[in-house]
Amino acid sequence: MSHRLALFDFDGTLADSQDWFLGIFDQVADRFGYRRLAPGDRERLRGLETRAILHDLGVPTWKLPMIAKHMRELAARDIDQIRLFPGAAEMLAALKAAGVQVAVVSSNDEGNVLRVLGPAAAHVAYFACGASLFGKASKIRGVLKAMRAEPRDAIFVGDETRDAAAARDAGTDSGLVAWGYADPNFLRSLSPTLFFERMDEIAPALIG
Repeated sequence: MSHRLALFDFDGTLADSQDWFLGIFDQVADRFGYRRLAPGDRERLRGLETRAILHDLGVPTWKLPMIAKHMRELAARDIDQIRLFPGAAEMLAALKAAGVQVAVVSSNDEGNVLRVLGPAAAHVAYFACGASLFGKASKIRGVLKAMRAEPRDAIFVGDETRDAAAARDAGTDSGLVAWGYADPNFLRSLSPTLFFERMDEIAPALIG
């Protein structure tokens, strides 16, 4: 299955930010008035859709833009704690070498993304960052327009249910990965176009 354009989520897909996220979770919860993580929550919540997670934790939806802004600021402060997953840079390089254009669609700040990517940023043709929690579909459509690509020729690869929903809403294929924030078995149940157990499976599958 070949694709002309491969769009990637960043945190949990290309970048290993989960330990950092868990480390700052309680302080952010205290600041914005929602529930801290209790024992067992981490694995339980991985099997829920994003909106169900927010409801479970008591996160007020009207605070989401403020929470996202604060999280981006904390990520910038702690950027040295966030690294690319092993093999991510090589995967992006392989896609570019094969003529597949690469874009990053993320809720994170572009500056943070560029700092974590480092030299691997040279393999990315387009960045669409700063998406709202449920705003990735519009970002994907913007990338398609800018890259003059049809939805049928593109795939969005992510690690959460909202990534699968964004791909569906934008009309692209969906790819989900086993190493991110959500439970792999739950993600498989969503019937994505492609499911990746390992980073080194991505380039061969997308190049076709």
